[in-house]
Amino acid sequence: MNDKLYHCGFVAVVGRPNVGKSTLINTIIGNKVSIVTPKPQTTRHRILGVDTHDEYQAIYVDTPGIHRHASKAMNRMMNRTAANALADADLVLFMSEANRWTEEDQDVLERLSTVTAPVIALLNKIDKVHPREALFQALSEMAARREFAEVIPISAIKRENIDKLVALVPSYLPESGPLFPSEMISDRSDNFRAAEVVREKLTLELRQEIPYGLTVQIERFEQDEKGILINAVIWVERDSQKGIVVGKGGSVLKRVGRAARVDLKKQFGVPVHLELWVKVKSNWADNESDLQRLGYESP
Repeated sequence: MNDKLYHCGFVAVVGRPNVGKSTLINTIIGNKVSIVTPKPQTTRHRILGVDTHDEYQAIYVDTPGIHRHASKAMNRMMNRTAANALADADLVLFMSEANRWTEEDQDVLERLSTVTAPVIALLNKIDKVHPREALFQALSEMAARREFAEVIPISAIKRENIDKLVALVPSYLPESGPLFPSEMISDRSDNFRAAEVVREKLTLELRQEIPYGLTVQIERFEQDEKGILINAVIWVERDSQKGIVVGKGGSVLKRVGRAARVDLKKQFGVPVHLELWVKVKSNWADNESDLQRLGYESP
């Protein structure tokens, strides 16, 4: 490898909540780097997805969606995390939906006004645009909003135009040797991945506001020749939430545990024994100290 010709840098993926940022990164990396659900605010942390090739290494930064009304400490922390990712980026991918423009999209766009790195606009979910001619208008409107390095229509979930995007990225990265080993696809630990998978299954299982009032903490993660043993605590904010998460006769917790075990076995490639408990920690999402103890960064 010739480091002088090698390119490496950080690519921040930003946008409002639930616009497809995690799906895009998982598609590019070809692995489940970030959990994905149909619900906003699924991503709460800065997560790196490392895409290494012979000529370049692109480090995609999955950021929490930027919130217009950051009422709780966790939402404010997520906004700071996204802002810090922008400050460190060599390239910014600004995602919105091809058939929808909201006040939150506008808020994110305004935050980009101070960014010095090149910004590529990605109009996601083009598979949902009908008639297809409407896409030309959406592209024209996006191009008029600011001076972008590129404006590209994509479908992260259908892989439309993803290869085109990936091919463009290296030209925007600085000359540098790789920052991470070639076999590494994420900077996150197995503990973190296990906690996120459990939270993903809870978010998919539960309705309405409950997923936003819970988090998952791994208390034990042990691996031997038989497989992996994981003990996880699901923290909720109120006693009433605990009953909903457990379910009648433990039914909800059993379904979540079963779905998480299947996913974790697939990810780790070995049998997984998972034990879940539900505990109450009042108002944890609006307490900076609790957030830090539960593994949330405070940028």
